[in-house]
Amino acid sequence: MVSHPLRRATDRAPDRAAAAAPAPAPSRPSVSLVVPVRGDARGADWLLEQVPGCVEEIVLVGDARALARVRVPAPVAGAVRRIEQPGARKGDVPHAGMLAACGERVVLIASNGSMSPKEIPHYLHYLDSGYDFVKGSRFIAGGCSAGYPLVRRAGHVLLLFVARRLYGQRLTDLWYGFCAFRREFVPVLDLRPDGVELGAEMVVHALHYGLRVTEVPGMERARPPEALRAATFRDGTRILRTMLRERPRTALPRLLRLLTPGARRPPGRGTAPGGGAAPPRGDRA
Repeated sequence: MVSHPLRRATDRAPDRAAAAAPAPAPSRPSVSLVVPVRGDARGADWLLEQVPGCVEEIVLVGDARALARVRVPAPVAGAVRRIEQPGARKGDVPHAGMLAACGERVVLIASNGSMSPKEIPHYLHYLDSGYDFVKGSRFIAGGCSAGYPLVRRAGHVLLLFVARRLYGQRLTDLWYGFCAFRREFVPVLDLRPDGVELGAEMVVHALHYGLRVTEVPGMERARPPEALRAATFRDGTRILRTMLRERPRTALPRLLRLLTPGARRPPGRGTAPGGGAAPPRGDRA
């Protein structure tokens, strides 16, 4: 017969509740929302009322006059930081906010009320899944745009064609400035102070440095008239120059061969080495 040791009075019974309790979940990385404020602040007022609970810090950045016009709702007042950027040009404002953000993950959104912060958890989900740069797209399933001018749409199609040939990415939207990324990538997403289209420039930099980029559906609301009067040709030209300047070394020759009429094709794909038509596969010389 097997004998069991007697329990001493000082012995304690195992705490079954503690043993069954799950291990504490790892702390979720903090999230900073950067809102560049320009002109009319009514869009920023609406945006701050829609910020989801996953955002722990809200960085409002702009000149003193623009920041003074923003009315901060009481529920988010404790999370708001105002960063003054006096005399700032278009590219300086968002970049100053990105540098000031303390969160491990940074979300950038326009202050004109055309983008809904309620979509932020969807962007964060893809960052948690391993992507480095998550951007919105109005032109994939689930996305839409209210009042996108035809001229800008045509220019957008051309720039998308060039971007796909230069970088090999099947992106559908370059100009939508709603994006999320990890804070350690802020230095490589540096923006030009003279102000090209925000979303396009950041996407080009992300592709240039090999970040893992993905798109999520974006729902763009009607934008104010001043946003619709943006300098389409000027911004498009600057974006094109940025893409060409930061292209991979082998990308431009491929694009030029594709765009050059009558460019000579390599032998073996429908042409013979001498330039004539290749004989049918079944024929023998």
